[in-house]
Amino acid sequence: MDRNTFTGLFLIMVILGAAVFFMKPSEADIKKEREKVTADSLKKIGIKPTTNSTAAIIPIPVAKPDSVASNGPFGTNLNGTEALTVIENELLKLTFTNVGGKIKSVEVKNEKTYAGKPVILFNGNDNKFGLNINIDGKIINTNNLYFTSIKNGNSMNMRANYNADKYIEFVYDLKDASSNVSFNVNLTGLNGIVQGNTLSLNWEATLLEQEKSAKKEQEHSAPYYKYLQQNPDHLGIGKDEKIDLTGGKIEWFSFKQHFFSAVLIPALPFEKGNLEVKVSTEPGKVKWYGANMQLPFSQLATQSYAMKFYFGTNKFSTLKDQGQDIEKQVDMGYWPLKYINRWIVLPVFNFLESFSWGYGLIILVLTILLKLVMSPLTYKSYISMAKMRILKPEMDEIKAKVGEDNATLLQQEYLKLYKKVGVNPLGGCLPMLLQLPFVMAFFFFFPNLFELRGQSFLWMKDLSTYDDFIKFGFTVPFVGDHLSLMCVLMTISTLIYTYFNNQISGATGQMKYIGYIMPIIFLGVLNSYPSGLNYYYFLANMLTFAQQYLIRTMVNDDKIHAILQENKTKPQAEKKKSKFQTRLDDYMRTQQQAKIQEKKK
Repeated sequence: MDRNTFTGLFLIMVILGAAVFFMKPSEADIKKEREKVTADSLKKIGIKPTTNSTAAIIPIPVAKPDSVASNGPFGTNLNGTEALTVIENELLKLTFTNVGGKIKSVEVKNEKTYAGKPVILFNGNDNKFGLNINIDGKIINTNNLYFTSIKNGNSMNMRANYNADKYIEFVYDLKDASSNVSFNVNLTGLNGIVQGNTLSLNWEATLLEQEKSAKKEQEHSAPYYKYLQQNPDHLGIGKDEKIDLTGGKIEWFSFKQHFFSAVLIPALPFEKGNLEVKVSTEPGKVKWYGANMQLPFSQLATQSYAMKFYFGTNKFSTLKDQGQDIEKQVDMGYWPLKYINRWIVLPVFNFLESFSWGYGLIILVLTILLKLVMSPLTYKSYISMAKMRILKPEMDEIKAKVGEDNATLLQQEYLKLYKKVGVNPLGGCLPMLLQLPFVMAFFFFFPNLFELRGQSFLWMKDLSTYDDFIKFGFTVPFVGDHLSLMCVLMTISTLIYTYFNNQISGATGQMKYIGYIMPIIFLGVLNSYPSGLNYYYFLANMLTFAQQYLIRTMVNDDKIHAILQENKTKPQAEKKKSKFQTRLDDYMRTQQQAKIQEKKK
């Protein structure tokens, strides 16, 4: 290499070195840019940044520059001693640990478990939270690092240092009287160090038992998730399951229990991820949940991810205030039951609740209002059954004349009689079928209604669970290990209702006894359901008795019989038969001719 070439290369190196030195952004510029990115991210999820939640203004001790060389990536954060820090407001008490820089436990204030202890959503080493980062071909999980933590009011700043100016930062901020915790991940100086263009956010938690029945709590607990512009969905209720979320961008996911939830909502939807659930067999534990969500990494010098947690109750109105259809994780039933519950039953319930009545009285008034609205259908059903009862002697005469062997001809003669007297044999069933969706809607409404949790009425200590006035101490097939008094009262009232219903309709034979089987079945099914639900069904039966008694005082059987007989004398207007009726008549005629041919042989 000649002298001129060497001199030229030397000058170029000097110029490049000077450019790197003088054009390097100052710490103030880096700090300002990070604050701007954090503020923009918080703004997208509706959180106003404050000086307490701005991670850049909190001084954090950093590692020595040579720590990477001596100890490897995050060398000074691989060992340490666990330290806990608590921040709280009126609704939440959060315990942070420097191990993983995460929330170790969440206590929902003003709520108690069925055993009277504080409601702790998750706690201990079963709770894992952090980033999986690929550095030099090795996956580093921040859950295993010891973070440096700084508390500033109701804000927590956690930092794990790669070296002097390269670090991972978790920033948490809890506002007053809020169930939301803003959460920001700040990555500084990791461009060129992190391999690949994605990171993985990992969260695992074992949800603790809160309610009286662990089995029922498991049946109502599941991880939920929501794709953009789609309705929320969930994993299996009673089984272990794992799914890959690749059907669209993920707007949020939640670790839902029966009456409480932990929800993570990113400012920008996750691109994809997976969810997993395992049913726990350990005492005091409900289910284990696991989530892995993909975060894009753009190899920027400073990169931030804004999110927020919701920790709190599954009260429908509270979840609805969170937006993004989170309230839809409260199971209101299938179509059309969920629409009945959401747009009819729930608004009426909330209206009655505004009077500050006890919940036993609210359920009573709700049942009365429903029965009043349904009274026209009840009246029509009663009249139709009364007509069938009055016609029974004539139907018995037809049966004696035709005989029971020729069922086709017998049905034809019955239809002729119905047509003469102007009676619809299904007239008593249709009004009852129209009421059935409302009866079934409450089957989902009361078991998932947070407002009933912990509310007592009469001997029932908690309307959201069963009242076990008899405990067997062992499991009885079909019934369980207890007997619910309200369920027994509901069953007895249903049996009485069935008896009087048979008297009204004049049911005989097998139909007379089939109605007694269903209440016995419901005794086994509803014995472990909330006493509030059984209380509603009991009230519905008692109010139905009252309605039928009033109707019987208003309706005279002799007058109904006279009207039916008068209808026989009226000329029957010819009506155009439907295709179905024509086919039915043809079929019955064919069957009758076949019977005649058999007799001739």
